[in-house]
Amino acid sequence: CTNSPCGRMIYIYPEKNLRAYPGILRGTEEWDNTYKIRTVVERDINHMKENLCLAGRRTQNEKTLHADLILAGITQLITVVLADKIKHHEYIRSVKPLIA
Repeated sequence: CTNSPCGRMIYIYPEKNLRAYPGILRGTEEWDNTYKIRTVVERDINHMKENLCLAGRRTQNEKTLHADLILAGITQLITVVLADKIKHHEYIRSVKPLIA
């Protein structure tokens, strides 16, 4: 515990803060290539969180999280199977246009 009125303070060293100091000079070709890959990866992770209903969870209970993940996985698999059966592979990533 701490006596500080604002709680525990943690200092992040610049070499450890990869978001602010990524180690690659901004504006270079290497930066542009790496940044393109990073944005694609972050979009895919966000898309998976949205599809699996993990982005806006209000509970922290481990059992409900486990149940949510299993049900979301089942739903995702059903979406893939249905999209494949009706030959509309563009619907594989989301169930909403598939049922509309």
